[in-house]
Amino acid sequence: MRGIITIIWMLMAGAVSAESVVPTSAIRPRSVITEDMVAVVKKDLRGGLSALSDVVGMEARVALYPGRAIRAEDIGAPAVIERNQVVQLIYQSAGLEILTDGRAMGRGAVGEVLRVMNLSSRSTVVGTVRPDRSILVQH
Repeated sequence: MRGIITIIWMLMAGAVSAESVVPTSAIRPRSVITEDMVAVVKKDLRGGLSALSDVVGMEARVALYPGRAIRAEDIGAPAVIERNQVVQLIYQSAGLEILTDGRAMGRGAVGEVLRVMNLSSRSTVVGTVRPDRSILVQH
């Protein structure tokens, strides 16, 4: 009985078709992925994403090659702040808000934590990237 169930399970598993998203051509790191850069193949590529909506609009973190699965760790939200870009720092603490300029020490997407040098004091602070491209520093 157990053997029959195993055989039925194996046959059913073989009938299910899986899909994976793959690049149609090489995609360089820091490129924002568009719909014409990727395709869905009827193949279960281990660890790969299966929906175009998970990939389109994201930024490649590493080089992506045609025919290879795109994994979640290979892509991320597009950076809105570049390294050395002058940004507005917003300090918030107990109802007090201070605005000043800072220089980004790296690239960052909305919601990421980023190191920034305060241009007035030359001290390095850490803050969260906001949609308006400012950095929120909370104490």
